[in-house]
Order: sequence, then C-alpha cells, then structure tokens
Amino acid sequence: MGGIMFHIVMHEPEIPYNTGNIARTCVLTNTALHLIRPLGFQLDEKKIKRAGMDYWPLVNIKLHDSFEVFLKQEQPERIFMATTKANHRYDQAEYKDGDYIMFGKESRGIPEDILAEYHNMTIRIPMEDTMGRSLNVCNSVNVILYEALKQNNFPGLR
Repeated sequence: MGGIMFHIVMHEPEIPYNTGNIARTCVLTNTALHLIRPLGFQLDEKKIKRAGMDYWPLVNIKLHDSFEVFLKQEQPERIFMATTKANHRYDQAEYKDGDYIMFGKESRGIPEDILAEYHNMTIRIPMEDTMGRSLNVCNSVNVILYEALKQNNFPGLR
C-alpha cells in the first residue's frame, strides 16, 4: 500500500450505509477518511460495518468534534468543498498531494457559512438541475476522488 495522498471529509454524515461505502472506497484508494461530528449513527452499528464489509478495520479514519476542531487538528493547506452550489466543475480543479475534499450531510450539504468562507474552493459535479436532487454522496465521493487520483496518475494503485 502506498501513503495517504488525499483526504475525504464528511461533514456530519447521517446515513451509516453511505459512510460505510465511502470508507471502503477510502481503503481501496489509500485515502484518509475524516468524520466531523455529530454523526447520525454510531460507529459500531452493524449497518456501517456491513456497508464497509471486512474493510472497516483497515480504514484510516479520524473523528473531529466540529469543523473548527477539524481545522485546528488537521491544518489543511487546501480543502475543496463539494456542493451543488459551486460555479466550478470538479474536473476543472487541479488536485495535489495532501488535498482535502469535503462533502456535506446528506439532507442539507455543507453549511452556508462554511461555503461562504471557502467560496473559491467549491466544486460541483454537472447534473440535471431541474429536479432539485443530486447524486448520492457515495457516488459524488467516487467521481471526485477518482478525478483527483487520475490527475496524479493513480499513485500507489494498480
């Protein structure tokens, strides 16, 4: 296994199956997973472990009590904010080693005050917008993370 290149940040995730699937993706891509509390589930729930299957013990996971605590503990140089409200497409960003990519809770996304503070780092996935819906967060993580990995020649992956 190679070293950690990217960090996926889940801001107050609500659905254990989503977090379990994202954790599995993180293991298979040597990506760190950060969960910002409050969580909508317990980490020992069967649902999250079932979604992550036998990968769960291998997850490089860090828990943070709030976004402010996350910033203090991690001190990220760059953090992209994945949101349907962004003007820039995810594939127009240039990803580099050490980048963090944050996704919001399933029901509401990333809080507006955080998006306002990081407005120049917001990215979106193009999709039909007349339905008022968006991709499942698991799919969004996969799309954006694999773009970041592709731009860096899939480091440590075969």
